[in-house]
Amino acid sequence: MFARMLLLIVALCAALPAAALPPIQTWQTAAGSHVYFVETHDLPMLDVSVDFPAGSTFDTRAKSGVAGLTQQMLHLGAGGLSEDDIARKIADVGAELDGHFDLDRGGVSLRTLTSGEELAQALDVFSRVLQSPEFPAAVLEREKARLVAEIKEADTKPGSIAERNFNQLVYGDHPYALRASGEADTVPAVTRDDLIAFYRAHYAADRAVIALIGDLDRKQAEQIADRLTAQLPRSSDAPTQAPPVPPLAHAETRVIPHPATQAHVLIGAPGMKRGDPDYFSLYVGNYVLGGGGFVSRILTEVREKRGLAYSAYSYFMPMQQDGPFMIGLETRKDQTAEALAVARATLEKFVATGPTAQELKEAKQNIVDGFPLRFDSNRKILEYLDVIGFYHLPLTYIEDFPGNVGKVTLADIDDAFKRRVHPDRMVTVVVGPEPAALGAGGSAR
Repeated sequence: MFARMLLLIVALCAALPAAALPPIQTWQTAAGSHVYFVETHDLPMLDVSVDFPAGSTFDTRAKSGVAGLTQQMLHLGAGGLSEDDIARKIADVGAELDGHFDLDRGGVSLRTLTSGEELAQALDVFSRVLQSPEFPAAVLEREKARLVAEIKEADTKPGSIAERNFNQLVYGDHPYALRASGEADTVPAVTRDDLIAFYRAHYAADRAVIALIGDLDRKQAEQIADRLTAQLPRSSDAPTQAPPVPPLAHAETRVIPHPATQAHVLIGAPGMKRGDPDYFSLYVGNYVLGGGGFVSRILTEVREKRGLAYSAYSYFMPMQQDGPFMIGLETRKDQTAEALAVARATLEKFVATGPTAQELKEAKQNIVDGFPLRFDSNRKILEYLDVIGFYHLPLTYIEDFPGNVGKVTLADIDDAFKRRVHPDRMVTVVVGPEPAALGAGGSAR
C-alpha cells in the first residue's frame, strides 16, 4: 500500500523542465535490441517500454486481428503466472503495466519505483510478459468473444463507421486499410498457434526498441535492457514495415445512411511518413489550416462564421509509410452539404494561396511556446524516446524541434502543400444523411 501511494505521489509530481532534458544515450544489447536511455535522478522511478514492428499492418485479411490479439494476450498469462497473478504482483508494488498497439508497432511498458524490492518484482513480471507469454487457450476464447462484441458495437456507431470506410477508401489493398481490431468474421478463426507464430516472427530481440527514463545509471540501464531481451525470439524473415502507399488516382465519395442526428464527415488522402523531408512545412501549415483549434481556418470558416459544426479540424498522422491526412467535422444532417462545401473550399483556397505572414508568425509562436508541455513528464519523454528509436529519428529531435519549426517559411508551406495535398484527388466519407441529400449516387455499409 505504501509503495502504491508513493508511486501515485511521484507520478503526480513528475515533471522535467525542457531546459534540463539530459542527453539521450543509445546502444545495442547483446541480443541486438536498440536501447534509448535518459538518466534523471529527480524522482525514484523508472519508465521503460519495449516496442516491436508488430502492428496491425502485419495482419492478413483472412486473419485480421492476430496482431492485436497477440499484443493483448502478452500480459494475460506468462512465465508460469496467470493473468490474476500478473495483475496482483504489479499492483502489490504500486507499478503500472500497459500495452500499446497501432498500425506499425506493438509493445508493452512499465512504470515502477526504483527501490530494490519494488523494482525487482516489477521487472520480474515485465520480463516474463515480454519473453514467456503463454497465450492460454481459454483466455484467448474469452478475449475473442469480447473483441467480436466490441467490433459489432463499433459497427453501429457513425464515427467508427466513418473511420473504417475512410481507411478502406484511402488505402485500398494496402495493409494500412486493415482494422486494428480485426473483423467480426475474422477474429473467431484466430487460433493460439496463430498468436505463437506471430509472436515468434515479430517479437524478435533484434527488432526490439527499448526506451528507458528514470533514476538509473548507465550500468543499471544496460543490465535491465539485457534482462528484458535475452530470452526473446531471435530474428526472422518477417517484414519490418509495410510497403509504400500508392497515391490516390482520383476522388471518391461514399455516403452511408445512418439514423444518428449528426452527420460525420471525413475528407482526406495519404499524407506523410515519419522523418519526411516535408514534415515541418506540412505540420506548421496544417496548424493554420485545421490543427490550431480556434485559430485555424477550417474551424473559423465552418463554426465561427457559419455555425455549421461545433468542431472541425485537420491533421497529418505520420507513420512508417504515408499515414493519413484527414479533415473531419460533425454537423446536423440538414447542414451536411453546406458544411462539406465550406470545408472543401477552405482546403482548396489554402492549397492555392497558403497562409498569410501573420498566420505563419502566430502558428510558429504557438507551436514553440506549447512545445515544452509535450515533454514535461518522464512518461511523455518516454513516448518521444519510443518514436525516436522506432522511426530512426535524430537523437537531437526534441532539442531541434523548435528551431525546425522556426525555419519554416511561407514558400516552404506553399510548395509542400501544392506538391503533397491534392483536393481534386481525395476521398470523402459521409455517415448520416441519405445519398440523395448530397446529390451522391452511391452508398456503402
